[in-house]
Amino acid sequence: MTATTTTPRQAVEQRFQQLKADIHRQLVEMIDLSKLGHWPQDRLRREVRTLAIRLVQQSPELLNQVERERLIDELMDEAFGLGPLEPLLQDPTISDILVNGPRTVYIERRGRLEKTDVVFADDAHLMQIIQRVAARVGRRVDELSPMVDARLPDGSRVNAIVAPLSLEGPVLSTRRFGVRLTVDDLLGLGSIPAGPLAFLQAAVEARVSILVSGGTGSGKTTLLNTLSQFIPADERLVTVEDSAELLLMQPHVVRLETRPPNLEGVGEVRMRDLVRNSLRMRPDRIIVGEVRGPEALDMLQAMNTGHEGSLTTVHANDTRDALARLEMMVTMTGYDLPIGVIRQYVASAITLVVHLARLKGGTRRMLRLSEVVGVKRGKYVVRDVFAFRQSGVQNGKAVGEFHATGYAPRCLSRLAAAGINLPEGLFAERVIETPPTPPSSGSLYEITGSRISLSLPSFPELPAAPQAG
Repeated sequence: MTATTTTPRQAVEQRFQQLKADIHRQLVEMIDLSKLGHWPQDRLRREVRTLAIRLVQQSPELLNQVERERLIDELMDEAFGLGPLEPLLQDPTISDILVNGPRTVYIERRGRLEKTDVVFADDAHLMQIIQRVAARVGRRVDELSPMVDARLPDGSRVNAIVAPLSLEGPVLSTRRFGVRLTVDDLLGLGSIPAGPLAFLQAAVEARVSILVSGGTGSGKTTLLNTLSQFIPADERLVTVEDSAELLLMQPHVVRLETRPPNLEGVGEVRMRDLVRNSLRMRPDRIIVGEVRGPEALDMLQAMNTGHEGSLTTVHANDTRDALARLEMMVTMTGYDLPIGVIRQYVASAITLVVHLARLKGGTRRMLRLSEVVGVKRGKYVVRDVFAFRQSGVQNGKAVGEFHATGYAPRCLSRLAAAGINLPEGLFAERVIETPPTPPSSGSLYEITGSRISLSLPSFPELPAAPQAG
């Protein structure tokens, strides 16, 4: 176990947290629990705040006015929120909150890790917060079940692991999803240029199945949420997730979430069970938050049997690795299928693969947008449509350029059949311009709602798509 050095400031903060924990226990003992279910939330907050003020005034500790006000506010956070983490959760610039025991809390802001002065009173204080998060979604965490995945009301994902598996005390990791990035945000941050995003929008509208791949924190869920904005509002969507993170804006969405086994080890509902059940729910599209096991076969079957346009994500290092991972997941079903059959099945189900990465300095970029053309001589035929080429690092951040490779994807015929015609020259080989500022009337693109309109100059005639056979 690694020793943690406590600074004088942290020691003072720890004493403050201990005082708060003591007063919070008194506060809980004074509340009439029989009335809580009948009181409106605003009245309950007023009553609890009144009790908190009284207890703080009776405290033997010598506190100034600023400390008393802070103590009262944090007591309210203890009663109704997540205690010391509540100010971090209110900061929209924070994307990750990483609690490595009661005395060490890190955050990620703009792609960089920072250590904070936030501390908990002790292990019991941190366990209380973890158990509150787990209880909200009907899950538990203790020595018999020392790992838990949960979510916050805003959709943020939470993972906790406690003793005896964790040697650092209770560990809590929170991935923030409360701030929903728009099309404008992705373009303004330079994560993906307007041209490739307009192509993805057209593909979603034309019901082309898309796989989003990338590593942890690369922005897979963010892009999946963005792509879902392009799905027509008159379609019925069913989402399947281990821990619900997707924040879809469509009016007709059914959200399904897996369930762990209970204390007796029964009652588990796996991802594969939900994917199978979703097929009986008359979905127009199925969106699997992340495919990671034998449910891959059921998802591919859905894409091949009338549910085109479905979306999913997968952890992978590159485009071909994403396809290889799908193969491996299909073999986990226990069926003895020839590898050639599996590859043909994957290639017929997945049309586009978008690979994302978090580069040096926390910069998130789309590295490749590729089309799966088919299978030739037992191997996938994959053609890059757009790509990002890193040229170096400036001021601690990766820099580079987006390129159109010159390949015209085969699925353009499907887009045309759906009545979608992209600008001439969108796929011509070139360096893609990325405006350093949000779109204006003089830029190459405009956004109306979530609709991206492109205005590109003329380019040479596009080359013909290569044949797969």
